[in-house]
Amino acid sequence: MGFCFPGYDAHGSDLPPRRECAPRWRHEVIGAMPQIKIVLAIGQYAQAWHLGDRRSWTMTETVRNWRTHLGTNNGPAVLALPHPSWRNTGWLKKNPWFTDDVLPVLRERVSNLIS
Repeated sequence: MGFCFPGYDAHGSDLPPRRECAPRWRHEVIGAMPQIKIVLAIGQYAQAWHLGDRRSWTMTETVRNWRTHLGTNNGPAVLALPHPSWRNTGWLKKNPWFTDDVLPVLRERVSNLIS
């Protein structure tokens, strides 16, 4: 979200993106790329930015409602995804629908865009 890696906290987890970065750069950069067809909103910060009040109370529910964010506005489709991390192994096991339902759509969309 901030176009930079914010570093790690004392426990080895990624720090959140710096608050001033996305408002300063995000609209300008996205606006310079009108050809964008899909935004991968990876993690809660990206989901908050790209979905705003359309996101759900939890990241899991936002990702579970992925169909509602594909083509709901005049801009690119938004696909909400969990942040990739070894810590998400448990989440993936508890939410097999993600692998079964969301990943095939992601693969198909990306494949169509790059072909």
